[in-house]
Amino acid sequence: MDETIEFRGDLIADKASVSENKMIHDLEQKGFGEIEKGKLLLKSFETLYLLYTGKLFLKKNKKQIDFDSFMNICQKTNPEILTKFLIFRDLKTRGYVVKDGFGFGSDFRVYERGHFGEKGAKFLIFGLNEGQQEKMGALQKKIQEITQMGKEPIIAVIERRGEVIYYKINRMNFYENKSRLNDSFSF
Repeated sequence: MDETIEFRGDLIADKASVSENKMIHDLEQKGFGEIEKGKLLLKSFETLYLLYTGKLFLKKNKKQIDFDSFMNICQKTNPEILTKFLIFRDLKTRGYVVKDGFGFGSDFRVYERGHFGEKGAKFLIFGLNEGQQEKMGALQKKIQEITQMGKEPIIAVIERRGEVIYYKINRMNFYENKSRLNDSFSF
């Protein structure tokens, strides 16, 4: 067995389940998963990250599931999983605790370094692939709701090469200026 493996889990449907108490405690302290019926259930992007980093030994029945196999399983039900995984991996590499988003179309809640478990998430992250379109009205509504909650909205754009670039966004008001619009089109 590989010495880097720290956690062992079982694949149940499309979720990884960890049942050993010490492993549950260690993962939970790092912000991974949610406890249900005495087991820690990992989100698919969390499972992919732990497989990618070599920290998780995942099996279904007695067969080992590797990163590529699990990615193929996930892509059948969630076409956005690669985007979520790339953003999650990047944020974890930067030292953040990252949890699944909770509405407003956000993909992730991100906690300030050192504040997980003490304070709520400071940032809500929206993932977009380069070239993906987003309607301004929908985005403006999300930004307004998030800022009213005291959170900072951030867009994470995945470039074609897989690099993640973050844009902090603020609420903006767009006003229609009909008088100038009419003047600019008069002949």
